[in-house]
Amino acid sequence: MMRNYLIPLICGIIFSIGLVLAGMTNPAKVMGFLNIFGNWDPSLILVIGGAIIISMPTFLLIAKKMEGPIYNKKEGFSLLANKDIDRSLVIGSTIFGMGWAMVGFCPGPAIAALTLIDGNVFMFFIAMSIGMLLRKVF
Repeated sequence: MMRNYLIPLICGIIFSIGLVLAGMTNPAKVMGFLNIFGNWDPSLILVIGGAIIISMPTFLLIAKKMEGPIYNKKEGFSLLANKDIDRSLVIGSTIFGMGWAMVGFCPGPAIAALTLIDGNVFMFFIAMSIGMLLRKVF
């Protein structure tokens, strides 16, 4: 039972460390990357490229041949069942992108940045949590 929580926790910690080292918890760095018409900072392309280089072969070679995650084979992998581009997806993606561009955070880095004990990060996290709760209501 404990193993079902330990492996995802370790993976989350490794992911958080990567986000911090890559500068993804620094809103100024993220906003510099998104500012393609101003003082553009392309360094986060290396983060995106590194993630793709590591995850894509792993997914294609290993995960496709396995029944499910090592720690939870009963439930299998959570693969996207709905591949349709609908109104909800477009609106949600647009709101996500606008929020990311305005404050320089998306959910993963925002959670990792909570360790910085910054009021702005806490305010973003609270607003993000309210938005997620509202999505469940509507």
